[in-house]
Amino acid sequence: MSIEKSDIEKIASLARIRVDQSAVPEIANRINDILKMVDSMQAVDTADIEPMANPLDAVQRLRVDLVTERNQREAFQAIAPQVEQGLYLVPKVIE
Repeated sequence: MSIEKSDIEKIASLARIRVDQSAVPEIANRINDILKMVDSMQAVDTADIEPMANPLDAVQRLRVDLVTERNQREAFQAIAPQVEQGLYLVPKVIE
């Protein structure tokens, strides 16, 4: 697949970005280079390769699931403009 000048102009128009006409050939070359790299990556046989979540085999350290703050709902609702049955009431903004 090759990107032409007209493709760059159309993409820029759809994305609502201004592209200087003198930069269009360079942008087309760079996008074509990226597409060539993607093509070469897609040509690699990965049938026997197991997917990885992390290329470094790193493990996510998880914290203990503990409550670290006290319940202050009553104090917060005491200063709220409108509360009903433990819920905050807000004005309707969408019809």
